[in-house]
Amino acid sequence: MSDGIGIANLPNQRHKITSQHGAHFTIMVVGESGLGKTTLINTLFATEICAPRNYRQRFAKQLDKTTEIEILKADLEERGFNIKLTVIDTPGFGDYVNNRDSWTPIVDFIDDQHESYMRQEQQPHRKDKQDLRIHACLYFVKPTGTTLKPLDVEIMKRLGTRVNLIPVIAKADTMVPEDLLNFKTIIREVVAAQGIKIYTPPVDTEDDSVAEHARIMQSVMPFSIIGSTQDVTTPDGRVVKGREYLWGVAEVENEDHCDFKKLRSLLIRTYMLDLITSTEENHYEAYRLAQMETRKFGEPKVRKLDNPKYREEEEMLRKRFTEQVKLEESRFRQWEQHLIAERDRLNKDLEQAHTAIKALEAELDQVAAYHRQGGTVGRR
Repeated sequence: MSDGIGIANLPNQRHKITSQHGAHFTIMVVGESGLGKTTLINTLFATEICAPRNYRQRFAKQLDKTTEIEILKADLEERGFNIKLTVIDTPGFGDYVNNRDSWTPIVDFIDDQHESYMRQEQQPHRKDKQDLRIHACLYFVKPTGTTLKPLDVEIMKRLGTRVNLIPVIAKADTMVPEDLLNFKTIIREVVAAQGIKIYTPPVDTEDDSVAEHARIMQSVMPFSIIGSTQDVTTPDGRVVKGREYLWGVAEVENEDHCDFKKLRSLLIRTYMLDLITSTEENHYEAYRLAQMETRKFGEPKVRKLDNPKYREEEEMLRKRFTEQVKLEESRFRQWEQHLIAERDRLNKDLEQAHTAIKALEAELDQVAAYHRQGGTVGRR
């Protein structure tokens, strides 16, 4: 019986190449400070990728109304397979009283990565391309139990059309299960009503178990999360990652307590390749198509200076310029009034001089006439 021509061995070849080259994965975390973004990343990848933050410094930066972008990189290895992980953090987002346009640096960064990759593809040599396109964006929702804030809705609308958006409810251990389920329902209703696009795991109709797993993932969104890198002991003697309270232990990997295991499965174990592929085939292609419809090949992107930081600086410069113009106008008016007063004084002095000259001329005429008369009488 023939073994065939070897086409069936292609997946093995592909697996070998992938194993040798490894992979790269870029994840972005967006949300207010103090919601556990750093802790969750460290818990997801079981290593300290992001150093803990000093939130006392946060209150000293209230006047700096800009969202920052921080890039963290790490090389991870498991069973001989290497992955280059990039974490994009966004400190400063949502931390101020006025958060107008605070999403602009985040959106611009995402677009800039698509633009950078597209420009590299247009170059003659494309071997060493730098790729920071976002494969997954975790958006942290504050566990208020009420609804999404307008800021959440605005940025999620913008992120959903650019990246694989995955909303998560932070610090789920601060809510009772009934309130948490109700909060999830409210968020899903708001997402549907506002037309927000979120990442949906593909359903494989040929494999019932895989399809069921995808449906479970879809049903639990947004994921409720508990993040902790600390080992704690449960009442029954088990050592687990979690948070210890007076009433007991909230376990990170206990599916009765939170959706951490499901989120980790979606991001890493099951759908990482789909996240990478959908970024390439959907979000990047949509950006490339939009740019090619409005630009010529090789033409640089027209940058809009709508960054709130630049806008505020422009407003300050415009205000300063206006004040300087007003000051100069005031000085000019004073100088003009001084010139007018000096002109009036000189004109008055000139008129007085003319009057004096006319008086002198009249006196001279009188003296001349007198002398003429006196001279005539003498000759007689």
